[in-house]
Amino acid sequence: MERADAHTEAVARCFDDWARRGRAEGMERGHGPVARQAFDRLLPLPADGRYLDVGCGNGYTVRWAAEHLPRGEAVGIDIAAGMIERAREHAATVELENVRFELARLPGAELPSASFDAVFTMECLYYEADIGAPLAAIRDLLKPGAPVACVVDYYAENPESHGWPDELGVPMTLLDAAGWRAAFEAAGLEVVDQQRLHPPLAAGQERTWKHEVGSLFTLGRRPPGS
Repeated sequence: MERADAHTEAVARCFDDWARRGRAEGMERGHGPVARQAFDRLLPLPADGRYLDVGCGNGYTVRWAAEHLPRGEAVGIDIAAGMIERAREHAATVELENVRFELARLPGAELPSASFDAVFTMECLYYEADIGAPLAAIRDLLKPGAPVACVVDYYAENPESHGWPDELGVPMTLLDAAGWRAAFEAAGLEVVDQQRLHPPLAAGQERTWKHEVGSLFTLGRRPPGS
């Protein structure tokens, strides 16, 4: 994979480090309840369809999708080699043959246009200086009428997240909900739904910003006939 600039290199190094320290699985546990809610909005998938996770981490949603694609393919891409390695290891453990993981970023990934029945992305796109570029690439990868689910915790209405760029040492693009909607529309995606998603609160569990503010979920689609 060709990494375009120092910014991309810095983000990749951060997530490679997380993969080495076992944080890929921590992200699966932490993001899983909300990710599942967003993923379910992409169902049903055609049995022979194709699914893409942009910024797939250890590949947990790709493994979910593979169960719905007995004659299809579930694909995950990530800019961190460590995450791709973890994703392949997990898929091999459960002997999934209809999954594929690639070290790649959007735009730039060598994937066929108009070939995916659904795209998912979580906690990924705001690492790009120009969010419109990957959104436009996603639009081109989707079949006409097919959906994309985007989930972010770093957004303007969540003040608890605003210190993350300094904590991680990488720049991020901060948008509010209206800004995300506008970015989708500017990329040629129709916004079908936008809301906050919240994980369930277990008995005795302390409430956090995840329960109070929630994750910003935007569901878009490539317009039919486009």
